[in-house]
Amino acid sequence: MSTEVSIKDAARQLNISEQRVRTLCRQNDIQSRKIGNSWLINQESILEYGLRTGLKVAENHPVYNISTSNVKKPIALSFFSGAMGLDLGIEKAGFHVRLACEVDKYCRQTIALNRPDIALLGDINHYTAKDVLNAADLTEQDDIDLIVGGPPCQAFSTAGKRQGFNDERGNVFLKYIDLALELNPKYLVIENVRGLLSCPMEHRPHELRGQGYPDLLEDELKGGALNFIITRLEQSGYGYSFNLYNAANFGTPQIRERVIIICSRDGITPPYLTPTHSESGEFGLPKWKTLKSYIQNIKNHHHLTFPEKRLKYYRLLKSGQNWKSLPDELQREALGKSYYAGGGKTGFLRRLDWNKPAPTLVTHPAMPATDLAHPEENRPLSIEEYKRIQEFPDEWILAGPLIQQYKQVGNAVPLSLGFAVGTLIKQLISGNNITSISNFCYSRYKNTSHVEWMYQFQQEAKKQKASYKQQELGFG
Repeated sequence: MSTEVSIKDAARQLNISEQRVRTLCRQNDIQSRKIGNSWLINQESILEYGLRTGLKVAENHPVYNISTSNVKKPIALSFFSGAMGLDLGIEKAGFHVRLACEVDKYCRQTIALNRPDIALLGDINHYTAKDVLNAADLTEQDDIDLIVGGPPCQAFSTAGKRQGFNDERGNVFLKYIDLALELNPKYLVIENVRGLLSCPMEHRPHELRGQGYPDLLEDELKGGALNFIITRLEQSGYGYSFNLYNAANFGTPQIRERVIIICSRDGITPPYLTPTHSESGEFGLPKWKTLKSYIQNIKNHHHLTFPEKRLKYYRLLKSGQNWKSLPDELQREALGKSYYAGGGKTGFLRRLDWNKPAPTLVTHPAMPATDLAHPEENRPLSIEEYKRIQEFPDEWILAGPLIQQYKQVGNAVPLSLGFAVGTLIKQLISGNNITSISNFCYSRYKNTSHVEWMYQFQQEAKKQKASYKQQELGFG
C-alpha cells in the first residue's frame, strides 16, 4: 500500500499552507481520502503534483529500479535532454535511455514526472565522466552504445547575434564533446540548428574586416566552429557524417530542419538517415503528413490568446493564409512599421494550413512575427496541439506554467526524427544492411551534407590562405 501522510506533512513538503493542501484534496488535484475530519494524502501524488507545478524541485538522482526488460537493450545516455523528444525516439528504436542531464528546472521536472526510473543530472559543467558512470550505475568496463545530445542552439542560431563558441552556451557545447569522448561510446550524436553550418569558431567584429585588415583566419571563417568540432572528433578516431535533415521527411507533420552529426567509434563514416516520406511522393515514398491528420480530434485545449487588435484580422483569414491575403488597405494597417521591413514576413498573421505540415514550432506561438494560429479557430495553437505536432504522447506530462510548456515542446526534437536516428544506429550496431536513397533532398537548402560542406569550407580556407600569402609578399 502506498504511503499516506498528513495535511501538515504535505504542506511542509510543498511549502504551501495547510489550507491550500485541503483545497487541493477537495478538488482532487492530489490523491487523498478523508477519515472523519482528517485527510490522508498519497505520498507519490504529492511528489507528482509538486514536480508538475514547480512547487517541488527535481533533485539529482541515480538510476534505480531498472526493469528486467531493459537489461538487454543497448544503453543510451542523454545530455541537454530538454523535454526528452529526441530520447523518446531513441527509446522507440529500442534503446534504454539510462541517464538524462538537463539544467532547466522545468525540463528536469518533466523528466522526473515521466521517467522516474532513470538517472537525472543537472548542469553538465558540474560532472566528470566518472560522475556520469556512477549516476548511471555503470563502470569503466561497461561499453556505452550511444550518447545523444543537442547543446543549446541559441549560440548558433541564425537569428540575433551569433557568438558561437565565444558564447557561454558554446562553451557548454565543447564540454559535451570532451565528456562524450572521454566516455568513449560506440556512437555519438550531436543535434543542432542550421546556424551551426555557418557559425565561426572565433567571431571577428565586422568593423575589423575588409580593406586594411588581415584576411579571416580558418577559425574565423563561416563554419569554423563545425570544422573545429569534426577535427576534434577525427583526432579521437571517430568517423562522422552529417546533414541538415527536414523532420517532415521522416514522418513528422512539421517542416523542421536540424543538423544531425552521427559519429562512429570504429572510424567508419556512417550513412545518412533513411527517409520514410517525401514532399510529393518522390522515390515511391508516402507524401509528407499533414497537420489535419494529427490535431483534428483533440478535445481539450490549453492555449495562449491573441490580443484583440490581431483577432480583428484573423477573422478575415482562412486556413493557409497570412497578412498578404488581407485586402490591400488593411495590409499596412495590420503590420504597421513592419510592413516596410525586409524579408517575406510570412510569420505575421499566419494561419496554419490543414493540408500541409506545420511550419517550425517556435517557443511562443503568439509573438507578432511568428504567429502560429489554428487553421480555423481564432487562437494560437494549444499546448496539446504542440505536443501532437512534435509527436509527444498525449499522456506525456509537462511541468511548469503554460509558457514554459510551450518552450519545452518548441525546443524539442520531433519523435520521428529521433526514431530515425535510433533506428540507423541500432542497425549499425547489429551489422544490418542500411537502405539508402541516392540523390534524396533531405533539406530545402543546398550543400548541407558533410561532403559538400567540407569541400566548400576547404575551398574558402585555401582562398583565404592564398590571399594572406599575397599580403605577406606585398602583392595585396
